[in-house]
Amino acid sequence: MVWFLLLHIAALLVWAAALLYLPIMIGASPERPPDIDQKPKPYDSVGRFLFTQVATPAALVAIIAGTVVFLLNRTVDTWLIIKLSLVTALVMAHAVAGILVLREERLGKQRHIRILSLALLVVLCVLMTAIVWVVLAKPAMEWLP
Repeated sequence: MVWFLLLHIAALLVWAAALLYLPIMIGASPERPPDIDQKPKPYDSVGRFLFTQVATPAALVAIIAGTVVFLLNRTVDTWLIIKLSLVTALVMAHAVAGILVLREERLGKQRHIRILSLALLVVLCVLMTAIVWVVLAKPAMEWLP
């Protein structure tokens, strides 16, 4: 069980790092790419690679390992339900990051993409902080049935 927990935590760290880096990379890149002789393919971006080859596999491993830990521990507490709800919101934010990568590839750098990437970064920070707080504090939630 400890190995699955370690795998879960390691995959979460990679997933969180990739998710936090994506909006920063999208928002901080120059509006106009430098002129070069040979233009890159439109679907050959670093953002796409980071999303499809790093963030998504790490998310899948984290979710599968977390599910195994949950099943082996047979834990059903209020804090776990809240954590799973926050993780669901994190998965939705993961999908929004993928949409931002696609929009950047299609439209290039535009002001609204920078604003959306900043908003996504704020949402990700809030969600990740809330998840860590719920897991570490395991607050007593007497007001819930």
